Amino acid sequence: MQIRYSKFIHSIHLIGDILLLNISFIISYFIKFDSIAIEKTYPFQYFSLLLILNLSWFLVIGLLKIYDIIRTARTEQIIIDLIKAVFLHVLLISASLFFLKFHLISRELIIVTYLIFVFLILLWRMLFLYALKLYRKSGFNYRRVVVVGANTVGHEIMQFLTSDVSLGYNFLGFFDDNHPKSKENGMVIGKIEYLKDYALKNKVDEIYYALSDTNVAEVKELIEFSEKNMIRFKIVPEHLRYVPKNVVVDYYSTIPVILIRKEPLENIFNRFIKRTFDLFFSLFVIVILFSWLFPIIAVFVKLSSPGPVFFRQKRSGKQGKEFWCLKFRTMKINKGADSKQATEDDIRITATGRFLRKTSLDELPQFLNVLKGDMSVVGPRPHMLKHTEEYSKIINKFMVRHFITSGITGWAQVNGYRGITTDAAKMQKRVEYDVWYIENWSFLLDIKIIFNTIWILIIGDKHAF
Repeated sequence: MQIRYSKFIHSIHLIGDILLLNISFIISYFIKFDSIAIEKTYPFQYFSLLLILNLSWFLVIGLLKIYDIIRTARTEQIIIDLIKAVFLHVLLISASLFFLKFHLISRELIIVTYLIFVFLILLWRMLFLYALKLYRKSGFNYRRVVVVGANTVGHEIMQFLTSDVSLGYNFLGFFDDNHPKSKENGMVIGKIEYLKDYALKNKVDEIYYALSDTNVAEVKELIEFSEKNMIRFKIVPEHLRYVPKNVVVDYYSTIPVILIRKEPLENIFNRFIKRTFDLFFSLFVIVILFSWLFPIIAVFVKLSSPGPVFFRQKRSGKQGKEFWCLKFRTMKINKGADSKQATEDDIRITATGRFLRKTSLDELPQFLNVLKGDMSVVGPRPHMLKHTEEYSKIINKFMVRHFITSGITGWAQVNGYRGITTDAAKMQKRVEYDVWYIENWSFLLDIKIIFNTIWILIIGDKHAF
């Protein structure tokens, strides 16, 4: 008989996290004051801070439900959710200190606390997941499962459940009226009518229903039986094999609606994180770099040819909404600026403009677009209106790029799909990368793209001209 410890996993996570949070605070306090005696400093404020740190973590786990870890969850997703939780915790602590006016609290202590905490909690979570997998491989903490339907879909779900012992599934067999038990089909236990007795006798934990010709009455009966006997009942719909992989099931009242694409930025918390980062990062660039570099570039642009410093062009943004995209002017004034793309030996490009385009400094004014909200630091690059109209007719999923805010740099750009887009095949690949970004967005992915962009600028990009 198996021993179950699943119900203790949440408690283990919570105890471990709280313990590490307090250890991180104590270590940081000792580093700052060379003592762990709080009464030597400001006892009320530091005791209060420690209390707020702990209570805020309870609030975070309640909001984000980071302990609801399913067996099939990817490790990287667990880590990303954990980082989101720490980020929200930082915001809560910052807000608390501001409203409580704890001015005497050491900011260095808080920073060091979080640096230690992030390291310890990530290490703790990875070790715990590794230990849990080893534990399951040893034959503990597993779930007994059966599949209704020995068809193609049924066999595929069976192969997944048995593909990795560390997932903790013990596949018992199929139930199917159309594939009777035989020597050649030994995995079929029997007909569906025998499922209930078998499930009770063998203490089945989960039932997967994989029949395509769904019998509504049969499904309702099995659901009622499963719920009455505390067995999880899961339906594997065959038609989802023909839609994209990252589908999401939403509910409109009691009606299940399948969304064919997972979009992390549909989540208001994710949008808040991305917009907050956009504001801080763009302000940083404008204050630290743009403020002193702008006058220098403006002078050279003016000297290179007659015309304005900025080049303004209408581009297609989020939901196809038009906006004025800003750049430093890199060309002589010409009639084809809104329809003809720049080429490698384009005679319209000035000497200053060629340098700006090669170094991507011509894009700096777009951080003003980010502040305004028309663009993001990272996202699909916006196209001129003429190209949006043309490519939307010939490139599959082209308009999907407009589900989110356009970016100064993007996943397609750091993967080599930057520059001129006269080749439909290259544009198709650019769109594929952009759609992948929309479906797999994370804050860490944005950071990765920014660092990759900076690295490409340092080593040079052959597509920049």
